[in-house]
Amino acid sequence: MKQFLVICAFSLLTLPHALRAQMAPDSAIEAVISNQFDAFLDEDVDKAWTYASPTIQGMFRTPENFGNMVENGYPMVWAPTSTEFLELREEAGGLWQRVQVGDMSGTVHLLDYKMVEIDGSWRIDAVVYLESVGVGV
Repeated sequence: MKQFLVICAFSLLTLPHALRAQMAPDSAIEAVISNQFDAFLDEDVDKAWTYASPTIQGMFRTPENFGNMVENGYPMVWAPTSTEFLELREEAGGLWQRVQVGDMSGTVHLLDYKMVEIDGSWRIDAVVYLESVGVGV
């Protein structure tokens, strides 16, 4: 009985650490995406480039090419007026962070960010445009 109580007490003591470990990817992933939004707002393409995975960097080859693609193809990412992090989910072995992003016209967009962990740091591996969900008044 004494061993059972010791095991229960140990389990309760380690539970908060286990919960923090599970939540850590959420905040780290949100920070990477937020930092990239901030870099684009500052028009610091070189810094925004550092949050992209090697796969993305290989596709675009230079920060300038990458910045041009984002500015022209994802204007809501280039100059977001609002961001809200929604669910983080695992799909097909990858982690996907859904983000609601407002643009300069007041339209709200849903984007999915595929995240990969490289050498202990999260990087953006893909952004998928899902839909516009509304227009502001």
